[in-house]
Amino acid sequence: MNPPESLQVNAALVHYDMNRAGRDFAVGDIHGAFSALQRALDGIGFSPATDRLFSVGDLVDRGPESGQVLDWLDKPWFHAICGNHDFMTWRSALGHPCLDVDHRANGGLWLDQVRGDERQRIGERLAALPVAMEVQTPKGLVGLVHADCPHDDWDAMRQPLSHDALDCCLWSRERLLCGDADPIKHVRAVVHGHTTLPVMQVLGNVYFIDTGGWRPGQGHFTLLDLHSLTALLGPRAGGLASWRH
Repeated sequence: MNPPESLQVNAALVHYDMNRAGRDFAVGDIHGAFSALQRALDGIGFSPATDRLFSVGDLVDRGPESGQVLDWLDKPWFHAICGNHDFMTWRSALGHPCLDVDHRANGGLWLDQVRGDERQRIGERLAALPVAMEVQTPKGLVGLVHADCPHDDWDAMRQPLSHDALDCCLWSRERLLCGDADPIKHVRAVVHGHTTLPVMQVLGNVYFIDTGGWRPGQGHFTLLDLHSLTALLGPRAGGLASWRH
């Protein structure tokens, strides 16, 4: 039996028109490492006045600054979709924890320290995050889904999504594990996080950009320029680097 609609992820596909004033970037899983993310943004000269940042989800859990999530969601240039950790967090915060996964054992202990109205606000804001976004760029649409795209045609994301499709969006690693390089139709590129990799991986027109910027001393944030599909790497031992697919 599917969970009640009130406990499911927001199945909306949100569209963003082209940014003609500045740049658009996507970033992988943040996991409460907002200071490290800010350093990465500073390193690429990110301009809050003209640029936009799109998160592929997992804003919270594991990192020390998960409690700052509301501050970031209030930034007019920051836009996020729902990841599986955001989903677990809002379910826990609103009093309906997931029964088939232990949120506290998967980085959710920080939420125990959040009480009252703030806990409610965090739950409500994360519950409102859509499962997918698309951004118009000069060379075509770029889609964002946290874990995996359940369809081989982006147009299908505009139709009502089944429970299995939503589950795929939040949790699946199938495309990556299978090395499936078949392109997703009717979209220039689709961007995912969810699976932490040493470097960005590209399969067909699908970009996996979680490179562990939330892991102190181990990873770095990958900031994917959605207009050019150029990946800029945030600070690490070797400093800022870039490469073009």
